[in-house]
Amino acid sequence: MSHGPNNTKFDEGRLMQVLVAPIVSEKATMIGEKSNAVTFKVLQDATKYEIKAAVELMFKVEVKGVSVVNTKGKTKRFGKSVGRRDNVRKAYVTLKPGQELNLGGEGA
Repeated sequence: MSHGPNNTKFDEGRLMQVLVAPIVSEKATMIGEKSNAVTFKVLQDATKYEIKAAVELMFKVEVKGVSVVNTKGKTKRFGKSVGRRDNVRKAYVTLKPGQELNLGGEGA
């Protein structure tokens, strides 16, 4: 018995909006090199299945698994006024062995 929708069809327009931006940081790069994973900022209400389908659709790669982290936005002061950073939902997308995702844009 499987958990969740394996071959459910998602709305392609929705999938194009699920991935907001790739996260390029020192931590994301280290994770990418160590475990063949790519990090994305995703919509707050995106599910793991949607994220997997979106990455496979947009980058034509096979996804092994998706881990999701919700980061609460910090409260920051700007002079006298108090502001708040947005909450962020990150997806760590692990690719199957032999799969590679090139976010740099330069040709190999």
